[in-house]
Amino acid sequence: MASDAKLRDADELIKKANKLTKLSFFKWSTDWSSATALYEQAAMAYKLAKQLEKAKDAYVRAAEGQEKLSSPWQAAKDLEAAGAIAKELGKFDEVLELYKRASDLYNECGMPQPSADALAKGARALEEANPDEALRLYMDSCGMLEEEGKEHMAFETYRAAMSLYLKRNRQLDAATVLLRWGLAADKSKAVHSQCKAYLSAIIVYLYANDFKQAEQCYNDCSQIDAFMNNEHGSCAFDLLRAYREGDSVGIKHIVKSSSVIPHLDHTVHGQLFLVHCCLQNTLLG
Repeated sequence: MASDAKLRDADELIKKANKLTKLSFFKWSTDWSSATALYEQAAMAYKLAKQLEKAKDAYVRAAEGQEKLSSPWQAAKDLEAAGAIAKELGKFDEVLELYKRASDLYNECGMPQPSADALAKGARALEEANPDEALRLYMDSCGMLEEEGKEHMAFETYRAAMSLYLKRNRQLDAATVLLRWGLAADKSKAVHSQCKAYLSAIIVYLYANDFKQAEQCYNDCSQIDAFMNNEHGSCAFDLLRAYREGDSVGIKHIVKSSSVIPHLDHTVHGQLFLVHCCLQNTLLG
């Protein structure tokens, strides 16, 4: 079979590579340049043969070789490939280790964006198996880009972290991320994203039944002309008024008539629907 032939070829490549990296009485030097290329070829061959464990190990060996050759960028790429395979295998401790190591290597190259991206990739891979660790990776990724003044590159990561916090019923943490996203958008001159983030934070506070914090958030955001002078600001004002008055019908009307709410993240939109339901049940009770 073709897969058997690929497996034999891959095994042979590994044997050759291992031989090049070992010293003996008659062999006083190693050839990591040739060996690393062979490890990478073997990794791809193992993947084609559906031998994922061997493919992962070959990528790790290739990464080791790239580090010895002073090529941290390519070593990081090999570790990311190994991390993706580790996810397929359900080896989530290795997923965490491999993506974090890849991030460190990108950092060594002076490349903060790929370094942050590696953390975000690791977080996505861990969302189901280890959500708490995934959240730490997401926030570390955002922090790395913030430190470099590249907040605009973190928008998707803010969104992913916020969404995961909401799935974990950690509304206050989600609101904190949204406010952080709003600040990043402000620094990036991304007015629309900034206004969406602030409106979303107010909605999340309302769902958490923290009207005081929602109102404080609105008052803080009202100092920002970009927010107050567009529909996001007026929508927030209307929602707070309806919530204050216990007007579930009013909230339902705002949700249906607003042109901005449908464009919020679907997880935030769902929170607003639940705000309406909770108010309605309170009134019925």
